Amino acid sequence: MKTVIIEDEKPAARKLERLLSEFTDLELVGTIHSVEEGMQWFENNGAPDLIFSDIVLGDGLSFDIFDKISVKSFIIYTTAFDQYTLKAFKLNSIDYLLKPIMSEDLARAIEKFKSFLPSDIQYNTQEIKSLIKEDKQKLSRILVKIGYNLKIIQTAEVTCFFSENKIVYLQTSERTYPTDFTLDELQEVLEEQKFFRVNRQFIVNSDYIKNIHTSPFYKVELSAQPEEEITVSRDRLKDFKDWLCK
Repeated sequence: MKTVIIEDEKPAARKLERLLSEFTDLELVGTIHSVEEGMQWFENNGAPDLIFSDIVLGDGLSFDIFDKISVKSFIIYTTAFDQYTLKAFKLNSIDYLLKPIMSEDLARAIEKFKSFLPSDIQYNTQEIKSLIKEDKQKLSRILVKIGYNLKIIQTAEVTCFFSENKIVYLQTSERTYPTDFTLDELQEVLEEQKFFRVNRQFIVNSDYIKNIHTSPFYKVELSAQPEEEITVSRDRLKDFKDWLCK
């Protein structure tokens, strides 16, 4: 079965190549180090059966490759960041390995890949997606971009997420950062006991609620928040009260 590695760190790529060499039924047909190189490779070569892909590359995210080029392959993501779990599982991913990769974790992921293969090994993108069961992993940290720099924000430090002008921001006690998520996506991956979507625009963290005004409507006051008031929508009020008591 043909395999491709997408990894911008050459030592990490070499380590994964060594680990994969132990699996005699896998044939490594290419190692890609950037988004640009990846798009060129997939335009000029047939889709492999399996891709091992880092997410954060030197010139962008590996998602950029798959957004522009339809790749009918199973994907196992390998990354130091767990913030991309949700999007990874929307893109033919069957597993998600956090670095450093352990040989036993890799073996389990490969066995999982093999379990999805139809007997005639012919499949299309929709069939792949229907085979994959999404793992509901919870988001513990988020990678944000500040100019040419990247910063890791622990979700425990986030007082709220909010949307403004079609961009979703996270708020900490220090400042506001833009994210690549939608609020709908965040709802699926945030810890439910900590985070609650009070309306279309805001998801709040219970650890930072300072006060809740109840008249004439429910208004949430956080220890750090944007200037706009945070009100609980009428249709969410009962669920909000239940959530507060959990």
